[in-house]
Amino acid sequence: MDFLKVYEPKKTENKIYQFWLRAGFFNPDKLPGRIKKSYTIVIPPPNITGELHMGHALQHVIHDILIRKKRMEGLKTLWLPGTDHAGIATQNVVEKELKKDGKTRFDLGREKFVKRIWQWKNKYGDIILDQLKKMGASCDWSRTRFTLDKDYLKAVETAFLYYHKKGWIYQGERTINWCSRCATSLSDLEIVYEEEIGTLYYIKYGPITIATVRPETKLGDTAVAVNPKDKRYKKFIGKTIDVETVLGSAKMKVIGDESVDMKFGTGAMKVTPAHDLYDFELGEKHKLEKKQVIGPDGKMTKLAGKYQGLTVKEARERVVEDMKKIGILEKMEPYTHNVAHCYRCGTVLEPILSKQWFLKMNVLAKEAIKAVKSGKVKFIPKNFEKIYFDWLKNIKDWCISRQLWWGHKIPLEGEKDVLDTWFSAALWPFAALGWPKKTRDLKTFYPTDVLITDRGIINLWVTRMIFSGIEFMKKEPFQKVIIHATVLTREGKRMSKSLGTGIDPMNLIEKYGADATRFGIAYQIMGGQDIKFVEDNIVMGRKFCNKIWNASRFVLLQIPNTRFQIPDKLRILNSELTVADKKILRELDKVIKSVNKSLESFQFGKTAHILYDFFWHDFCDIYVEKAKEQISKKEKENTQKILLYVILTSLKLLHPFIPFITEEIYQQLPIKNKKRCLMVEKWPR
Repeated sequence: MDFLKVYEPKKTENKIYQFWLRAGFFNPDKLPGRIKKSYTIVIPPPNITGELHMGHALQHVIHDILIRKKRMEGLKTLWLPGTDHAGIATQNVVEKELKKDGKTRFDLGREKFVKRIWQWKNKYGDIILDQLKKMGASCDWSRTRFTLDKDYLKAVETAFLYYHKKGWIYQGERTINWCSRCATSLSDLEIVYEEEIGTLYYIKYGPITIATVRPETKLGDTAVAVNPKDKRYKKFIGKTIDVETVLGSAKMKVIGDESVDMKFGTGAMKVTPAHDLYDFELGEKHKLEKKQVIGPDGKMTKLAGKYQGLTVKEARERVVEDMKKIGILEKMEPYTHNVAHCYRCGTVLEPILSKQWFLKMNVLAKEAIKAVKSGKVKFIPKNFEKIYFDWLKNIKDWCISRQLWWGHKIPLEGEKDVLDTWFSAALWPFAALGWPKKTRDLKTFYPTDVLITDRGIINLWVTRMIFSGIEFMKKEPFQKVIIHATVLTREGKRMSKSLGTGIDPMNLIEKYGADATRFGIAYQIMGGQDIKFVEDNIVMGRKFCNKIWNASRFVLLQIPNTRFQIPDKLRILNSELTVADKKILRELDKVIKSVNKSLESFQFGKTAHILYDFFWHDFCDIYVEKAKEQISKKEKENTQKILLYVILTSLKLLHPFIPFITEEIYQQLPIKNKKRCLMVEKWPR
């Protein structure tokens, strides 16, 4: 018997993965005897800048559990992989490399800079896919897609021109979020808010006092707004008041609007349409002038008068000092508020007036709402529907243009901007299958079945895929959206490399093996929205793998070299089964039903617990011990077959969780009717 005494994952896992690749069964076209029904999952394409983190690991363990189970159920199963060009993230990475040589992208020019990014992509862009292979991901690598591939470029161009022809894409000047370091616009969903203790400044505006945290934008004020219900200011609404400012005397119109919060500050607010998204809407509604005093470079413009050329921080300090001198600064008090930062480089964002391309969202949002309300798309857990609906019901037109050099260029003559990365990502479930061509893959595998993703990108990505699928394919892109838990540290802190709180799953795989890592992760998925990661569970996973190995080795030592024909249900053998035989077969039947029920309701942690308890306790602790007595008696042949049957069935049930060790053991089982690979064995029912 060629069966090592101790299981060594390092010697096994790469060998088994290569065996799977040679077998070709990751590709649905090469699966044996498939039924016509397909089962499809498209991978949330990781950024080409990315490496595997614990969130990815958890996500892809779930993916692979579902895919491997459905493959064993005989479906034409596709898990489609790929990567995202990740416009701003990738551009930032390469810019940082250039900075080491004292250069900027402007020193290279656009063409050479983009060429440099392609070189970087070709060298580093597939690292995360290679790491997924280390985890045992059974993706069809022959169908790997990249969002800047030639065919994908065509899909994005087709989608843009379709919207443009319908009049849903337009160019307009609006106040948008702007990152001065990245020199590009950002959508509301690409902002990271950080709580900071700032200062609330109370400033005299003639007879009215306003409160603000951004006195430098006072230079761009074009009105004062109050709530019409506020008795303190009712008499001023519609009038023009004389105001003393750091730039001299000015006149300011007082407008009434019910959206003004009477409880914030003094209940009166300055309106700066060019430098606040809410103020812009007020300005449009009340036809106010827009005065831009902060430029795209993050410095004050000539409209800021004597403050021209100062950074925002410098201008704030100077304006405050000057307000004190002329006596219009009434008081200052500490104020805790959320400050918007660029989600990629961390720079504090400045809302500025900018000419950008927008996609009208009214019709698309209604269709996306209808898809979930009708039950055609279901969120699991259901409570995440609220995030989805809240955003769609209050949605604004989508700013789709970015002032980057890396990405999908807007396909209009003379246009240099690129499209928001999420515009191309929104097409992923069908563009990755060949759209706009009517490919066989598109016909076979669209719509997909399940999307598994993080709660942080429900509106960035999930929502946009849903309305895109409905608009271009006349069909929702998936039936279910599983929002997986967020992995936190043992103490409940966010995992982050920069904060020193990150845990690298590749280190866990190196230390314990991929199966142990997978099982330990799955074991913790118990339905909560957060998982406080505990490495002890990975250690448990390794011990469990060793237990499976040792139990299998024991069984094989009891079996002669002859190959057994194992029926699907050993209950039909004969009436000579012992009490122990009947009990283990009954328990196994219960486990099969429980595993199917829990996996069909996406209870991955519960399933792992069921399998662990059955194999370790019911089989190893009880039946194997009883089998040692029976195997030396007249029940020998029945006992041998039952041992093999339970091992085989257990390997099938465990395979989606721990594929490497189960495949390695399966290959050594002396069974006549086994398949070439465990991954295409018949799933127990």
